[in-house]
Amino acid sequence: MPHQWIPNSSDEIKLEMLRELGFSNLGSLFASAIGASSEVEIPSGLSEMEVLLELKETLSMNRHIDPRKYFVGGIPRFCYVPAAVDELASRQEFYTSYTQYQPEVSQGALQALFEYQSLICELTGMDVANASMYDYTTATAEALLMSARVTRRREVVVVSPISEELRSVIETYLEPTGIVLREVMCDLETGSIPQDRLEQAISEDTAALFFENPAFTGVIYSDPEMLVEAAHRKGALAVVGVDLISLALIKPPSEYGADIVTGEAQPLGNYPALGGALAGILACRWDDKLIWQMPGRLVGITTDADGTRSYVLTLQTREQHIRREKATSNICTNSALNAIRAAIYLALLGKSGLRELAERLISYAAYLASLLDELPWIKAPAIPAPFFRDFAIKLSNVSAASIREKLAAEGFLFGRPFEPASNALLIGVNEFHSASDIEHLIKALGEVA
Repeated sequence: MPHQWIPNSSDEIKLEMLRELGFSNLGSLFASAIGASSEVEIPSGLSEMEVLLELKETLSMNRHIDPRKYFVGGIPRFCYVPAAVDELASRQEFYTSYTQYQPEVSQGALQALFEYQSLICELTGMDVANASMYDYTTATAEALLMSARVTRRREVVVVSPISEELRSVIETYLEPTGIVLREVMCDLETGSIPQDRLEQAISEDTAALFFENPAFTGVIYSDPEMLVEAAHRKGALAVVGVDLISLALIKPPSEYGADIVTGEAQPLGNYPALGGALAGILACRWDDKLIWQMPGRLVGITTDADGTRSYVLTLQTREQHIRREKATSNICTNSALNAIRAAIYLALLGKSGLRELAERLISYAAYLASLLDELPWIKAPAIPAPFFRDFAIKLSNVSAASIREKLAAEGFLFGRPFEPASNALLIGVNEFHSASDIEHLIKALGEVA
C-alpha cells in the first residue's frame, strides 16, 4: 500500500521504474549494482589518532585561498569572523540542527532567532522576517512562489543579468508549478532598466517583479522606485534582492516600496568554506496575505502562565510538519545556526561598525576600479554608474580567461565570467583587502598581460 507522504511508494510505480531500468525486481537491480557477492570489503576500525591523521591528509588536498588575493564578485564572500561569533555560536543550545518545537526547553535559541529576525527587519525596513532559508537563491525562488500564491497569477519577471546559480534555482522551483519566468535585460551601457522595456515585460498575469539592488552588475539603482511602481501599476508584487551590508549606506527597500526582500547572510559572520555556510534572508511588509504565505519558521513573543516573556514558533499551520503537502514550503530544518551567527555578528558590529565596514568596501572597490581603468586594456567599471563592492570590467586585446589563468598561477583569483558581455569579468573586493593588496594585484596584472 502506498504511503501517504512518501512519493513513488506504490507497487505499480516501483514496477514501472524497474521496467524502465531493465529489471523485473529489486533483487536483480541490487545484484547488478553490487555484484553477486554480498560480501563488501570494509576496512577494520581506526583509532582516534588514526582517524585524525587520515582526515588531515584528506583536508591537505584542499587548495588554500588567501582572501587578500581573492577578487571575485558575488557569493560566497570572504569576511572576517570575530572570535566571539565562533565562541557564542558553539554553545550547545545553538549548535544543533533540530527545530525548536518544544519552546519550554529552547528559549535561548528561540530568543537568538527572534533577535536575528529583528535585526533583518531593522536593516531592510521590512516588518516581518522569517528565521532564515537555506540560502539567497532558495529564498528568492520561494519569494516568487509566495508572490504567485498571494496574487494567484502565473508569471514572474526577473531583471537580468543575475547569477547563473540564482537563475538555475529559480527555474528549478518554478518549472514544476507551471509558473512562467520572463526576463528583462538591463541596459549594459548604463546599468539602468529602460522603462518602456519594463512596461512591456510586466502584464496583468505578472505575480512579481524581481530585481537586485545593488544589481548583479554591481550597479546601485538611482531610481528603484520606478521599478517598484511599474510592478504595482499592474498589480504585481516587488521582490528585491539586497546585499545586507550595503544597507548601512544606501536606501533600504522599504523606502522605495518593496513588498518582499531577499538576501544572503553568509557574509555576516559565516565562513565561505567550500561554498558555504549559507543562510537565506526573507522579509516582507506587514500584510496578512503575505505573512500567511511566507515560508519557513517564524519566531514570536508571548507570555507564559506566569506572565513571563517567552519565545515560540508562531503561525505553524503554514508549515510542512502540520500542513504536509499543503504547506507554504517544504523547507524543514533550515539554516538557523548560520542565522544565529549572523545575529551575533550584527550585534557585535552595531550600527556604526556596519556602516564603517560598508564604507571600507565601497571605497576600496572604487580604488580598485580606478587603478584597473588606468591599464590600457581594461575598462573599469564597464558600466559607468555608482556601485558598491562588485563591478564589471571589460577587457580588450587580451583574453579574460587567459588573464585569470595566469593570475591563478600567481595565487590570485581574479573575477568571474560576466556572461552578458563578451570578454568581461565581475570583480569584487572584501574586507581583508588593503590598498597594498590592490596595488599588488595591479602589479601582477601588468606582469601577466
